[in-house]
Amino acid sequence: MPKLTIDGNEVEVEAGLTVLQACEQIGIEIPRFCFHERLSIAGNCRMCLVEMERAPKPVASCAMPVADGMVIHTDSEAVRKMRKGVMEFLLINHPLDCPICDQGGECDLQDQAMGYGMDRGRYLENKRAVKDKYMGPLVRTIMTRCIHCTRCVRFITDVAGVPELGATGRGEHMEITTYVEKALSSELSGNIIDLCPVGALTSAPYAFNARPWELQKTESVDVMDAVGCNIRVDARGTEVMRVLPRLNEDVNEEWLGDKSRFSIDGLKRQRLDRPYVRRDGRLTPSTWAEALQAVKAGLAERSGVAAIVGDQAEAESVFALKGLMDALGSPHRDCRQDGAQVGHGSRAGYLFNSTIAGIETADALLLVGTNPRVEAPVLNARIRKRALRGRFPVAAVAPAANRTYRCEELGADTGTLKAIAEGHHPFAQVLRDAARPMLIIGNGALARPDGAVLLGLARRIAEGTGMLVDGWNGFNVLHTAASRVGALDLGFLPGEGGRDTAGILDGAASGEIGTVFLLAADEIDMGRLGGAFVVYQGHHGDAGAARADVILPGAAYTEKDGTYVNTEGRVQLARRAIFPPGEAREDWRILRALSEYLGHKLPYNDLDGLRAAMVAAVPHLGRVDAVAHADWGGFGADGEPDGAPLADAIENYYMTDPISRASVTMAQCTEAFLGAAEGKTGTDG
Repeated sequence: MPKLTIDGNEVEVEAGLTVLQACEQIGIEIPRFCFHERLSIAGNCRMCLVEMERAPKPVASCAMPVADGMVIHTDSEAVRKMRKGVMEFLLINHPLDCPICDQGGECDLQDQAMGYGMDRGRYLENKRAVKDKYMGPLVRTIMTRCIHCTRCVRFITDVAGVPELGATGRGEHMEITTYVEKALSSELSGNIIDLCPVGALTSAPYAFNARPWELQKTESVDVMDAVGCNIRVDARGTEVMRVLPRLNEDVNEEWLGDKSRFSIDGLKRQRLDRPYVRRDGRLTPSTWAEALQAVKAGLAERSGVAAIVGDQAEAESVFALKGLMDALGSPHRDCRQDGAQVGHGSRAGYLFNSTIAGIETADALLLVGTNPRVEAPVLNARIRKRALRGRFPVAAVAPAANRTYRCEELGADTGTLKAIAEGHHPFAQVLRDAARPMLIIGNGALARPDGAVLLGLARRIAEGTGMLVDGWNGFNVLHTAASRVGALDLGFLPGEGGRDTAGILDGAASGEIGTVFLLAADEIDMGRLGGAFVVYQGHHGDAGAARADVILPGAAYTEKDGTYVNTEGRVQLARRAIFPPGEAREDWRILRALSEYLGHKLPYNDLDGLRAAMVAAVPHLGRVDAVAHADWGGFGADGEPDGAPLADAIENYYMTDPISRASVTMAQCTEAFLGAAEGKTGTDG
């Protein structure tokens, strides 16, 4: 390990670090604009200049590797003069619009100008102006502010894998732009807003809406997919103003998908804020007492009750609904709206066992019935990160797509998967030769009538190609629903003699199921519910509410405390940022009140009591931010897959749930990316 002297202190640091990183490790702050820990080094802002003894000129500390015997000065008179000079040049053409800039209060240029700049300007010539660029409905550009740090270019190219941004011109005529004027087609494009240090790229939906010091900040968890990205919800009063990513190295690093970031305007639209009861064929507002009494009367008039859980339900409400269904004596329940054939057998059969961070240690990957780019953009970025290091063969048994990394497309024929499982396919040998091979199977394979058979083939591949070794389990299921793993852990599956989602719908259509509870379940075919009495508990006037006979208004994920388990089995807590609108209530409270009306009072009165009972039933749900080990065992089914080709699980990334379907911003994205290509995913831009 090299030893160097920084500001008179001898330090020993890890080889391969830069001078800037070595300074940061010992607590010395070095100003920078272009440098970012997760991006390639550019070395073009020059704000990080330091003095190095025996060097002919100042060195850019972000681009200078440490070496034994270096003597570095970071706070000499010469360094202070350099920083003032660099800052003066950066401000030469920067517009004086801080009072109206959305970056105000969070601007690196403001902060560093105060800390390291001069107290006056000497530039009297006219400032240059740059035409704003079109980058789509999400990113607003004010390119006159741009200081050419190129963070956005490096992120879009290196991390997102969509090389659509770059620099044109030289010197004073240099501009950052899309090469062909078009919307950025990356599902991660919003991250360049966070990366931009000066406000040249800001959030279009958030523009001129709030200042950072007005906002109440709440740490929470994203529920727009099953990755469980850590987020910060910024609210003002009763309104969520924006959602930003939080750092979590094991889950999302510091990135966030565009749907998770920008669909929040859907939280304000089409909300259910009071109970409704259908009278004379029309839904009419009612009191809570009337709505709960209507549910009681509907249950008394019909035999057979069933429940389906939606994709964004937290574990507490699932546990409460399971308790109520048990009390009513019904085994008909399911948490798999899409019909995914998972949950039976070993817990390892429905988890992302390698963990998301474990992707970086894998050395071969087979994708089965999944396109992570639209199902989990942040996880897909982790796969690309691993692929860029090289020696990482990737193949896909799925519909062809631009996945942002080199991938061998094996086609969508299920026979290919069977050939790999039997060892006849060439990629089977690739997996056997790898030290830590990995497989990801998604809902494109699982949510089919033969999904259990395909899951069984995937298990055979894992067992036959060395994916199960000490300290490594390369078998992974990538879910698309935030509630799925938590509900499976709680056992919200058909009981003995019970019906799954398809069976519940068939029973409702035939009259064998008289009452159906929908806990924010909107992705099923409502037309198959026949004449059943439907109780819908949710937060948006989506498909379920339109079909309901009684609507019990619930809370969205930003309006309640809840436990979520992500696709890898990591337990995380979402926290309430605002209160539900109107008379809406937290879902578990509604179910607790309903149980009392029905004469089956659930045995807890507050959230702490509910969680205690839930953890007693499933202990690992009490270990927050931990991934409980899952033992390998039998799951899936034997048999022949049918001949139908695999299909994509998600057709439109921007509209997959009631919140995003209510979002004007997501509608604009759908129009921008899918308007001319109905039925395609948003991967092609």
